[in-house]
Amino acid sequence: MVASLLCTVAVAVLAVAAVGGEAGVVEHTFVVHEMNVTHLCNTTKIFVVNGQLPGPTVDVTEGDTVVVHVVNKIPHGLTIHWHGVRQLRSCWADGAGFITECPIPPGSERTYRFNVTDQVGTLWWHAHVTCLRSTINGAFIIRPRDGKYPFPTPVKDVPIIIGEWWELDLVELDRRMRDGNFDDNPLSATINGKLGDLSNCSGIVEESFVLNVKHGESYLLRVINTAFFSEYYFKVAGHTFTVVGADGNYLTPFKTDMVTVAPGEAIDVLMVADAPPAHYHMIALANQPPEPDPQIPEYISRGLVRYTSADANNNGLPVPMPIMPNQHNTMPSYYFHANLTGLMHPKHRRVPMHVDERIFIILGLGTICRGRNTTCKRQRSLETIEVATMNNVSFTHPNTTALLERYYDGTPEGVYTEDFPVRPPRPYNYTNPALIPPGPLEEVLEPTFKATKLKRFKYNTSVEIIFQSSTLLMSDSNPMHLHGYDVFLLAQGLGSFNAKRDIRKFNYHNPQLRNTILVPRGGWAAVRFITDNPGMWYLHCHFEFHIIMGMATAFIVEDGPTPETSLPPPPPEFKRCDAS
Repeated sequence: MVASLLCTVAVAVLAVAAVGGEAGVVEHTFVVHEMNVTHLCNTTKIFVVNGQLPGPTVDVTEGDTVVVHVVNKIPHGLTIHWHGVRQLRSCWADGAGFITECPIPPGSERTYRFNVTDQVGTLWWHAHVTCLRSTINGAFIIRPRDGKYPFPTPVKDVPIIIGEWWELDLVELDRRMRDGNFDDNPLSATINGKLGDLSNCSGIVEESFVLNVKHGESYLLRVINTAFFSEYYFKVAGHTFTVVGADGNYLTPFKTDMVTVAPGEAIDVLMVADAPPAHYHMIALANQPPEPDPQIPEYISRGLVRYTSADANNNGLPVPMPIMPNQHNTMPSYYFHANLTGLMHPKHRRVPMHVDERIFIILGLGTICRGRNTTCKRQRSLETIEVATMNNVSFTHPNTTALLERYYDGTPEGVYTEDFPVRPPRPYNYTNPALIPPGPLEEVLEPTFKATKLKRFKYNTSVEIIFQSSTLLMSDSNPMHLHGYDVFLLAQGLGSFNAKRDIRKFNYHNPQLRNTILVPRGGWAAVRFITDNPGMWYLHCHFEFHIIMGMATAFIVEDGPTPETSLPPPPPEFKRCDAS
């Protein structure tokens, strides 16, 4: 059955509108199935879409309608999330498991239908239930309707999807993390599914991703981080990049020799093939917390840029390697992100200057009693499970119903409450180095608890959020992803946020528009947005273990005054939880 379905995939893209013409319909069929893959002398059963790792690229033009038929042939339920697509008035198609819909059961199908509006650049799609996104993912490319870019048009664009290779069953990995076990690690980084020739076993060298280039031509590299645990540094020896976009929005061109990309982010860079024709290594290196942990190995993948006019053996010369930062040096990531600004252009939205609601969110760590024990001491012990928190609340994900359905039906009782705290229970020195684990956790936190607490906004509310990382998280950064919205990143900084001092750093002129905000290690980030998209929108850290530990919530945005500003009823193709 899977083979016959796969045979149809080659003709599954239909009615693509021509550049500059009327908007059209782009249609795909995604068959999710099992596949055996051998790496490092071991054969592992993984889950993929249409036999591809990474999965197929969804390539559309601004204004198109996207229709994707998902056929689930694996023994686990799943949803597909269209990461970064704004889903204007189409929250039902967001694909967030148990937030906007229940998973597609094994042997079932579901159709996603949505429009792509006022976005150009690189996004991506991925499974949004348990840890399945490690292998069920792919690029989502949106091209300008008029075919014109605000930078030199490249001869080719190439997705560079950075991921991780796990031998451990991903569903088992999810179960272990939910039980408080975070000792498992991937075996390697990957570039477009390839481990690279730095990985080998019994003399068998792993295959590398190869990018063939022609001297003098420019290439648009669409760099996406699908990894669970790490930011990544990405470099190509002998070449520089010009950063031109991120998360489906244009950026002011910024020249650099290295890209830093956090889980959930998509960074667009131009690379000109202007080096002497030869072979050059590319490297993706995981950036780990600054305190070296002997249990965390180095995750690295090596690919190759190969000039078509170069000798096949590189004239017998060694292939140059890029000089990478130390894997525990976090500052290149901070400076890379701090140097990015939004590109001013005719469609650029303006920053809201008036603020209706201000929220201050501490991204922290806590403990809860294991099992039914209610009298355990609030500390790290065998009696407790560590949880991630936002303002001391660890999010409880529903597992039998979807929050959007309950909100739409007006039946939240017993599922969620609308009292997410807009500030921490009490202030403390959030970035005190003494709190880095195994610091005195129990001396700092108010009692932590698990709950499904949401925040409700009226339509057209101007919201400002300050995300504050804490050293309780071992100085981890936090890539915070908000579904259904692009937000203005006004500023970021190190240390604890001080309104009197730091508000002067806010960029109201040309801030980035992002769907994933990297909150620096031991630092903060300030964002603003207008609640102009009604529905139920998931907010979470994109580190997988932080999601599982509870660093999440959801925002309810009420309907506006007109049908055009309101969430429509579920479309005919939507399947309710009791009908899944």
